[in-house]
Amino acid sequence: MSTGTGTALEVVGLAKSFTSDQGTVQAVRRVDMSARPGELVTLIGPSGCGKSTVFNVVAGLEQPSAGEVRIGGSVVADRLGASAYMPQRDALLPWRRVIDNVTLPLVLAGSSPAAARRQVEPLLRRFGLGDFARAWPWQLSGGMRHRAAFLRTVAAEPGLALLDEPFGALDGITRADLQQWLSAVRAELGTTVGLVTHDVAEAVFLSDVVVVLTARPAEVAAVLEVDLPRPREAEDRERASFGDLERRLRHLLREASWASVGPGAAERPPD
Repeated sequence: MSTGTGTALEVVGLAKSFTSDQGTVQAVRRVDMSARPGELVTLIGPSGCGKSTVFNVVAGLEQPSAGEVRIGGSVVADRLGASAYMPQRDALLPWRRVIDNVTLPLVLAGSSPAAARRQVEPLLRRFGLGDFARAWPWQLSGGMRHRAAFLRTVAAEPGLALLDEPFGALDGITRADLQQWLSAVRAELGTTVGLVTHDVAEAVFLSDVVVVLTARPAEVAAVLEVDLPRPREAEDRERASFGDLERRLRHLLREASWASVGPGAAERPPD
């Protein structure tokens, strides 16, 4: 799905190495990926292959050893704040009520607490938190905590949101419910989303495009376009087309677990 023209995110020739007293470790050899406005693009690959490292570079938490990141068509050197980042843990602050957790990015950006609350309050009910604005994080279920964390991520209306295994710690039922919820609310917000996951079914259900990475050091092994219609419902998981895409993605992952590909071996098809 795309809601606009051009690209919201481009990662070009990205490489990243880490040096310590024990030597140098190359986490990412070469990654090229892109997302159009309004798309959800997923990174998937063997455990420890460098998926989170790619997102850390895009978010500005790390600098690339080679390559560049373009956001909205422009190279962005100082990327901190250019996208919203939701890490694996919800990281809600236990000493702040729900409303004050989700408004924190707006307050840090300069809004007064009162103005930030007025901006966020209409979204609380859509995010299933309408009766919990004054609750403490420990009073929320796991699914509600993740909805609150996602609302905090998109409260400042970023053009790009990065989600690093946002549902990985949840039970299967809660995870499936939140996948369907995220699919619906993302379409309403029009936000471009990057997702890291290890879950093949989650990747197929949520994504417009899945980028498959090789084992470390990461390179792009394949790009899978998910051409299922939207909106997607729980029943869509039972369709033959969904199962076909799952099997195809599992096959690509098996190949990627041992593959060593050269630059440009797998590129996104042209528009």
